Amino acid sequence: MLDGLCLAHPGLVRIGEDRRAIARATPMAQGKVGLVSGGGSGHLPLFTGYVGEGLLDACAIGNVFEGPTINACQDAIAAANGGAGVLCLFGNYGGDKMNFEMASEFAAMDNVETRTVLGTDDIASASPQEAHKRRGVAGLIYAYKTAGALAAQGGDLDAVAAIAQKTVDRTRTIGVALSSCQIPGAAGPNFTIAHDEIEMGMGIHGEPGIWRKKIRPADELVDEMIAMLLAERPQGTRRVSVLVNSLGSTPFEELFILYRRAARQLHAAGLAVVRPLVGPYVTSMEMGGASISLCFLDEEIEALLAAPADCPFWRVD
Repeated sequence: MLDGLCLAHPGLVRIGEDRRAIARATPMAQGKVGLVSGGGSGHLPLFTGYVGEGLLDACAIGNVFEGPTINACQDAIAAANGGAGVLCLFGNYGGDKMNFEMASEFAAMDNVETRTVLGTDDIASASPQEAHKRRGVAGLIYAYKTAGALAAQGGDLDAVAAIAQKTVDRTRTIGVALSSCQIPGAAGPNFTIAHDEIEMGMGIHGEPGIWRKKIRPADELVDEMIAMLLAERPQGTRRVSVLVNSLGSTPFEELFILYRRAARQLHAAGLAVVRPLVGPYVTSMEMGGASISLCFLDEEIEALLAAPADCPFWRVD
């Protein structure tokens, strides 16, 4: 898979002794803060698909639904080191945290300064009072974009980490699943759901959601999802970016049906929609379903979302 990704997109290269990290083919600019991420395979375009100009500089990748190894994390950090420090930006999962923490300790021995920011946008995975326990899902790409843009503009490590954290703090996601996926080599799917059922809040690895019911009309589902997301709307927010994301097998036709209703509900709530994203941005193999992410904008975040970026799966001119 990684060989094919790099052959199809020559701006990417495999790096490291284990060749389990992806970096930009162009040399890392000296004096620029590096931005790295990492996670398990099975979620393309996340994680390796967002390596590119104005986004990630390097990314560690593990087996399907498995976190990257310590070596892969070290290789990604080393590739993104331009002498100004490296921000590690990834989802809030135990294995990823442990291995990036150890890799950062090894980097410190080589005098490479690092910071860590965790994606925690999945509102179904914990209450607002325990937001630090939430999983990182599709909304993580907004933090890739703002942190990558500020790093490209010459921001220092503290500033890049701060904008990543602010973007995470202002992003919320909720998903629905209609069908499961099967990890290669597994005897069966990673969860089962009846053909006439839908589960609200299921995670991108099949983690349990908040309810399972009979399939309902798309507008009803979107209304519930938007209401849950807006319950955590920061006070005074008037502008928002929305991501309607396919979890794998849900086609564009159905995504646009969802977006149609989401845009209407956001407008009714007094929110202007800026730079909407509709498509498969963070998947879970062939899982059927979709997620909706809201990034509640301020002037700084909105300007950074508009900054130029170019990777295999997301381009901003």
